[in-house]
Amino acid sequence: MMNNKLKEYNWIGSQSDFVDTISIVPVNHISLGRFGGNSLAGQYKNEDGCIIWADEQQDWEFAVLMDAHQSADSAELVVHQIYKYKRDIQEILSLSFERSLPKIEGEILTIFQEKEFLSSCRKVNGETACLLVLRKDKYLWWFSIGDCIAYLFHPELAGLGQYQVNQRHFFEWIGRVNTFDQAVPCFSSGMRELRKGMNRIMLTTDGLVECPNDPFSSAEKIYEAIKNQPLNKGIKVLLEVIKENHVRDSTTIIAWDVNIVEEVSIPSDA
Repeated sequence: MMNNKLKEYNWIGSQSDFVDTISIVPVNHISLGRFGGNSLAGQYKNEDGCIIWADEQQDWEFAVLMDAHQSADSAELVVHQIYKYKRDIQEILSLSFERSLPKIEGEILTIFQEKEFLSSCRKVNGETACLLVLRKDKYLWWFSIGDCIAYLFHPELAGLGQYQVNQRHFFEWIGRVNTFDQAVPCFSSGMRELRKGMNRIMLTTDGLVECPNDPFSSAEKIYEAIKNQPLNKGIKVLLEVIKENHVRDSTTIIAWDVNIVEEVSIPSDA
């Protein structure tokens, strides 16, 4: 039976670069924001890329965000590899969260260590950072190679100074230089329980946080800029600010809101 509630989107910066242009498009309830950087600052290409899958019927979102260098070829190779195993991945995501969450990391490791894929990576021009995020039920799983950033914004977490999900690592990539082609691959991954109420999940490449004048150099600044804004408006605010500050690097943002109504972990003495 066809699932009409599953929406898919993928994009590579070499297809359309959005230099000097802000673009915000919906993929189901997910918002994708792109700004290719300012040509007056020297930008002339976009090497970002993304995959977005959103299934309203089965209540999950799966996003892949990439920030390549030298060319977008390595990001394009990752997109191709994920889609090669699309059916296997989506079968895992269709399982209950108790079964799917333990399986997804093993599947991604298998995909990225496939011999044919590693051989193709050795021939590609450049390499890419890669961040994968899955939200299913009240849980958030992430798998990070490199320096793309995932945030989880919620008032309870913000009150404790907690915003960022993963730590950036600056010498991990997929491509010509490939962490999965080493004797011991280096990456980070983890699981988070969302909080009760509205959670905002946001993924971004580093143009947002490495902008001249540092408007969004801290996660708190990002949270304060968008916390009272609808999703699309919040992304637009972020991209307009970095455009006005003459950022050169491209920025791609994937964000969505998830309302958790079930109970979550709280201290026993609360």
